[in-house]
Amino acid sequence: MQEFISSWDSLVCDENMADGGTYRLRRFGVYSAKRAGGEVTEEAHQPHFQTKKFNTLNGGTLRHFSEIKQHIVNNQVMQAILNFGSLTFGAVAPMNDWHIEVHQFRIIAEAGGGKPTPEGIHQDGVDFALMVMIGRSNVTGGETSIYDLEGNKLSHFSLQEPLEVAIVNDRCVAHGVSPILPDNLEEEGYRDVLVVTFKRL
Repeated sequence: MQEFISSWDSLVCDENMADGGTYRLRRFGVYSAKRAGGEVTEEAHQPHFQTKKFNTLNGGTLRHFSEIKQHIVNNQVMQAILNFGSLTFGAVAPMNDWHIEVHQFRIIAEAGGGKPTPEGIHQDGVDFALMVMIGRSNVTGGETSIYDLEGNKLSHFSLQEPLEVAIVNDRCVAHGVSPILPDNLEEEGYRDVLVVTFKRL
């Protein structure tokens, strides 16, 4: 478990931010799963793409990110999360194979607010998403809000504890996360999450 959590200390700056921000660190990986809760398989590293419809800030272009380190891909915690997603969503839609994308994120708390979702309230353009809390240090904020597709707020919550999970049906709702601020301006603050998306093939 500690090896898995500590891997967030080796994330690299996301150089694809259209707002010029340097507050987001990340690594990225692509996987697939067979239907009905089938085995998860690592795929060749590839760029990430979202249309402008789903990401008004950074969409419309191929974005290249550093790979998740292999020993973290093979880590038992990572494998358990991937298998949990395959089993869960494979039960919901048992006739589909899956395209899976895994994002390690660290958002740095800045005086003006680090932005977990700089694109604002949005959908990811997938079927389902797992949002897994890894850790928070010296931060306030980071509240997740869920909205219907007309923009009405349905719920809000804050992921706090390691491996606390939110499951989102991305076809039915939108989501956003409020900025994070440092509790103590003398020390670095950050919010670490793992986001795993599942899209039907």
